[in-house]
Amino acid sequence: MGTAVGIDLGTTNSVVAAIDNGQPWAIPDENGETLLPSCVGITTKGKLLIGRDALRQYAAAPEQTVKSIKRQMGTDHQTVLGEKTYSPQEISAILLRTLKQRAEDALSEAVTQAVITVPAFFTDAQRQATKEAGEIAGLEVLQVLNEPTAAALTYDFRSEETEQVLVYDLGGGTFDVSIVEITGDVTEVLASHGNNRLGGDDFDRRLQLYLTEQFRQNHDTEVPADPVVQARLLRAAEKVKIDLSEHAFATAREPYLVSQGKTALHLDVDVPREAFEDLIQPLIAETLEAIDRAL
Repeated sequence: MGTAVGIDLGTTNSVVAAIDNGQPWAIPDENGETLLPSCVGITTKGKLLIGRDALRQYAAAPEQTVKSIKRQMGTDHQTVLGEKTYSPQEISAILLRTLKQRAEDALSEAVTQAVITVPAFFTDAQRQATKEAGEIAGLEVLQVLNEPTAAALTYDFRSEETEQVLVYDLGGGTFDVSIVEITGDVTEVLASHGNNRLGGDDFDRRLQLYLTEQFRQNHDTEVPADPVVQARLLRAAEKVKIDLSEHAFATAREPYLVSQGKTALHLDVDVPREAFEDLIQPLIAETLEAIDRAL
């Protein structure tokens, strides 16, 4: 029997971990990166791209790249890459297979079993699809574990006194809030609420629309619906979002975004953190409502 690993199959990034002397550790790839971008693509020559390589291609060839597939788990959604059509389970299996191989390389032994975490608010169909993805990847899925439960298990509180903890999990594509009761080694989820269509992706989209409007005002021209242009805007929005975590202002720059005759129009917009906070306030309000429901 091979080693069992733990896998967080995320909307934006995924990670695989193992237990060593009672302590979990995230397994890095050959470059020392522990996070695998949950992105899959195919080149014009038919080469499969996984993780960071696929993410780099996204802005240039969004029609040949798929990201945030977790949001489609449990649905009949189909993704076309090259000449093949994939279900959400099959795309997820590509990511899981990559993590499985990473673990086998690091541990120098076969990895045949896994525990995979999912949002607490995932439906039965979404949980089953996650299990199927693991099986396609060649893994026996021992358990599909709620993400807030996994988070609570790392909480450094182990006494015989009972404590209740609120876990707020705002991910790339899903949001969960759970009330968890911990007594010694026993962790129980008392209540959960959330939204499987709310996460960092939606923050990016709000900022993308903001940049689109700023570009229109600055250049008196509309941004075309071209997938490549929209993907570049989305990439710029995500970078601004990350920069605003540490700075009061961030700049979105995309040179040669649009051509107007022989003139190249550039995106160059300063975004104050306050403007971003105003954009996402309705999304944050939704998470607060979910907290009230869970409580």
